[in-house]
Amino acid sequence: MSKYWLFLALLALYLTKLADVGFVGPDEPRYASIGREMAHSGDWVTPRLDGAPWFEKPALLYWMTGAGHKLHLADEWAARLPLALASLAFLLFFYRTLAREFSARVALSATAILATSGGWVAYSTIAVTDLPMSVALGAAMLIAIFDTRPRQGYVAGALLGLAILAKGFVPVVLIAPVFLIARRKRLTMIAGCVVVAAPWYVLCAVRNPGFWYEFFWRQHVERFLHPTLQHVQPFWFYIPTLLVGLFPWTPLAALLFRSKTYDDGRIRFLVLWLLFGLAFFSYPQTKLPGYVLPLLPALAVILAVALDKAPGPSWWVGLCVILLAGVPMVARVLPDALLSRLGNAHFSFALAWPFLLVAGAIFWLGWIGKRDWAMLAAALATVAALAYVKSTTFPILDQRYSVRGFWRANGSQTAGACWEHIPPVWQYGLNYYAARPIPSCVTGTEPLRVAIREGTLQVVRE
Repeated sequence: MSKYWLFLALLALYLTKLADVGFVGPDEPRYASIGREMAHSGDWVTPRLDGAPWFEKPALLYWMTGAGHKLHLADEWAARLPLALASLAFLLFFYRTLAREFSARVALSATAILATSGGWVAYSTIAVTDLPMSVALGAAMLIAIFDTRPRQGYVAGALLGLAILAKGFVPVVLIAPVFLIARRKRLTMIAGCVVVAAPWYVLCAVRNPGFWYEFFWRQHVERFLHPTLQHVQPFWFYIPTLLVGLFPWTPLAALLFRSKTYDDGRIRFLVLWLLFGLAFFSYPQTKLPGYVLPLLPALAVILAVALDKAPGPSWWVGLCVILLAGVPMVARVLPDALLSRLGNAHFSFALAWPFLLVAGAIFWLGWIGKRDWAMLAAALATVAALAYVKSTTFPILDQRYSVRGFWRANGSQTAGACWEHIPPVWQYGLNYYAARPIPSCVTGTEPLRVAIREGTLQVVRE
């Protein structure tokens, strides 16, 4: 019964307020533009940004967004709803696989940890390529590792092909250690992968002679070997990134230091795979938080098994819920943090006490032996906290971090305008909502300009 309450809560969390904030950052409006252009042009092979071929990423995300437009969904819904649905479908598959392989208790804990971790929820609600790749690769790995039926190798391979269509050839590297233990599925996985992934790559290369140089050499090899695309971070960057992405379940990472966690050979393999993936992503100087999203499902399984073997598991879960008392403060500073400014944060007990009460209830449920209900209570409390963050921060982000609010208020006044020293975080958003590329100003004295004044976008008239 507890799993049904969890998935009902997840449906509400994942499928509401998807359009309450406009596209954010440079990537989301850029990818959304390409998907919209595919739907309008009818060319589902060559990705184009403002009419020019764009080979930074393969086509899966663009197809998903284009399908949303074909269904006449509004802009943000067309781009984000397919990702939210893909995430929910994966979480259901994740639960069912783990319940069969381990136990219903481990499956509930792992699904709750993954589905309500801040990093996973965030990437399930923004239209970038990390989530589609992670769910396809995660499903392929679950089948390859835990499903003993040889013919399921075709399914795992097809899912691997989807992962390659989502974000290029990184999944090929990440899946490599799985072939060591899934020997009977190797050929069927390769066959399924080639059948799904190869047609688009072949067609795109035939139609666009420069495709392989741009897509493979510049976006894979150079990005891995050289910091040519900026985003330079230190080697250890992904360790705190994973810990922050796990919030509020971060305290469970302490269980990784218990030797009993590794009694199970399946967990030892997942740990070795996790370390392999962490080392692979840490080597390049170019790093972004979303790169390690495909590691979160394996980490959630490891933590769930560790929690199941730990003494006093409900105390660990309650400790995680206590951290939720700081969520109102996080919600207050988040908009400013995204704009690299320091907000005025303060702890509010009036908003914190419900989470402290839930933590007390979890301790009591653990004391009377209701471990599953303790985990469910923690998951529902986390869903409520994340819903609070969405409801309080999205309107602010829409006005201050997305250009949608600016465009709705000023779009009719910008015909013939150029943009003046606008950073990429806003350029692509302006182009998306204008449905055309806005040119940059040449002299800075043009009579009508979109410029930043006092930290906000404004229409400047001379």
